[in-house]
Amino acid sequence: MSSRAAPPQKLLLFTLAGHKSFAIGTLKIREIMPFRRLTRLPYSHSAVIGTTMFRDAAVPVIDMAAAVGYAPLNEEEKQAGSIIITDVQRREIGFLVRNVRKIVEADWKNVTSPPAVLGERAFVTGLINVEDQMVQLLDVELLLSLVYPSTGEGEDVVLTDVQSERLKHINILLVDDSQVARKQLSDVLDSKSVPYQVTSNGQDALEKLLAADKTGKGVDVLVSDIEMPGLDGYELTFNVRDNPSIKQPYIILHTSLNSEMSLSYANQVGANEALTKFDADELLQAILRGTDELATQ
Repeated sequence: MSSRAAPPQKLLLFTLAGHKSFAIGTLKIREIMPFRRLTRLPYSHSAVIGTTMFRDAAVPVIDMAAAVGYAPLNEEEKQAGSIIITDVQRREIGFLVRNVRKIVEADWKNVTSPPAVLGERAFVTGLINVEDQMVQLLDVELLLSLVYPSTGEGEDVVLTDVQSERLKHINILLVDDSQVARKQLSDVLDSKSVPYQVTSNGQDALEKLLAADKTGKGVDVLVSDIEMPGLDGYELTFNVRDNPSIKQPYIILHTSLNSEMSLSYANQVGANEALTKFDADELLQAILRGTDELATQ
């Protein structure tokens, strides 16, 4: 397999409080607009400050500072702020931020995992140095899971006895830098009593794949996020496909981005499937397709 460069990644830098910079990937962003009058939403989460109209649809707007634990923006700060309309997990959400700085190009290899001392609710998936300033990549999935909690992922998905038995006899490896996404993936398999391994980054996943082969129990199905610090999902897939010593798993890449470019490129680097996360039934059906392919090999 010839080497392929990953698609260029760009980050939108912005501030929430003080001068500390945060960022999200631009592929998540639909539009950036100045603050406008919002329509109040009764019985909503305290961080949801209202709705705005975007392309003929009402979109909820979250005060991102309040959602991640800072003081809510006051009226003056709101008026000077910007609303970032995003498309994440198949829904459009607006985030009010204090100040939009600029868009920069980023190499995921230069993104490092956050230190454990930040804790599980630090809302940070990675750190990157931009112009001698440390920028925090926000975990949007975690933020949304707290504002819009959901339960029972996968419990309504019905598997036949034959399907359940097949899933219990394959080795599955889950890879995602977002703790919320890892829990979503794990909950689906736990609800069906399916065994699996899980890790938070691509490099560790690659090491687990190599280690599994040495024990004679190679990974059968690899489910990986695309956007990750260090070794991202594209590069992980390429490294696996380019290494003949690794038992070749059925690879399912997933992303919170509704981006045709992301999904198309996933196939180009050797993934068997690419999904926009998160749908429990789609994930299980994709894994089952993987077991079907393994049975024919």
